[in-house]
Amino acid sequence: MILRMFRHLSGALALAVVTWSPLPGLAQNAERGLEVMVEQDRRDAGWKTVKVAGTMILIDKAGRQVSRSFDLVRVERANSGDGDLSRMSFASPADVKGTVLLTHGKIEPADDNQWLFLPADRRVRRISSANRSGKFLSSEFSFEDMGGSEVPDNTYEWLRQEACPGNQGLTCNVVASVPRNPKSGYSQRIVWIDTQEYRPFQTDFYNRRGKLEKRLTYSGYKNYGGHWRPARLEMSNLQTGKRTMLEWSDFRFGVDVGAAVMSPQGLQ
Repeated sequence: MILRMFRHLSGALALAVVTWSPLPGLAQNAERGLEVMVEQDRRDAGWKTVKVAGTMILIDKAGRQVSRSFDLVRVERANSGDGDLSRMSFASPADVKGTVLLTHGKIEPADDNQWLFLPADRRVRRISSANRSGKFLSSEFSFEDMGGSEVPDNTYEWLRQEACPGNQGLTCNVVASVPRNPKSGYSQRIVWIDTQEYRPFQTDFYNRRGKLEKRLTYSGYKNYGGHWRPARLEMSNLQTGKRTMLEWSDFRFGVDVGAAVMSPQGLQ
């Protein structure tokens, strides 16, 4: 979900997932919410491959920070019935150096495939669907957050339009997104997407009990040949006061990515 900005489907498949409602107003809001998400996908299709350098900064309630550096490689699969591929490889500090998270995105009802390589154990661990709500390397991001998210993975409801969080000069569509996967760690997500370029500016995450738990903000957008990317993501745990930031730099599109790089057998 967090890396959804790297993947957008064309509308044909997504339009097939409109949920019927007996109340016309609800049906219209569901259709309008879906239209917003489909348009967001359409705006950013065709990036094919991208590699980016990143820094993960963990901040505790007292403000103490721990920084980690990593590289992220993403591959957009040509078949719209498949999710995308991603590989996140950590270079520092020593306690996480060599750690790799590999994700093969799937379309619901199929679950994403995720593998974690831990160099200290010299083994590859597959992340089960039941464990995807767990914290990723002690950050405020879960394995589910770091996985893929495609339009058909959720049902949608358009809620309203209002000023975009963090940018009062823009107007955002506010859309509720309910996961179809019963094993999701969230009951719903609410996302603010601007009406001009269809970029997300904020996502609120509600846990399984329906309580607002986390808030993700996006900032520092830059256009790379028609593909908008934020320079920073900040996930705040509203219950514990902890935060995790992901800062991105050196976006490179169209890089060559060998098949072995995205294979579980290549993690070691």
